[in-house]
Amino acid sequence: MSTQQAQATQAIAGRARWEIDPVHSEIGFAVRHMMVATARGRFGEFSGHVDFDPAEPTGASVEVSINAKSIDTRNPDRDAHLRSPDFFDAENHPTITFKSRRIEAVGGDQYRVIGDLTIRGVTREVVLDTTYYGVHPDAFGGVRAGFHATTSINRFDFGLNWNAAIEAGGVVVADTVNITIDLEVVRQ
Repeated sequence: MSTQQAQATQAIAGRARWEIDPVHSEIGFAVRHMMVATARGRFGEFSGHVDFDPAEPTGASVEVSINAKSIDTRNPDRDAHLRSPDFFDAENHPTITFKSRRIEAVGGDQYRVIGDLTIRGVTREVVLDTTYYGVHPDAFGGVRAGFHATTSINRFDFGLNWNAAIEAGGVVVADTVNITIDLEVVRQ
């Protein structure tokens, strides 16, 4: 942590709510397609907050809400299919949520954020391997913090069951989905 970051952390000691800045944040995913390539996408609409004291990150709590209809893979036909009952069933399950249960220090700026991920009304515990980038004053008199997190889920665990066999062997969509999250949050 730089001297400036350490000073910013000391200046804002105490637990506070930090809202996600959606303009400077991203929730994305990647999954193998046709056994030979990786299809990537992201969600364009989400909100949430992190309640924490920068001096004690393991005491934090995180809540995020994602608009399932905001899925974007840069292919309108595929996006429509992903919103359908074959996958997210966004008409009946418009929101994907994550709510932390606990945070464990791994060492240095590395943490494990353990919480409940809900997709299509199905809730499963997931572990986000998280890097805490620290806090820093912004150009507008505020203070920001940053996080990078990754996890992998089996889409079948959440009822995302559609698939098709490939004539030469294998399937169209792999079981494992890799999720990448970059959050910039602003102290309220």
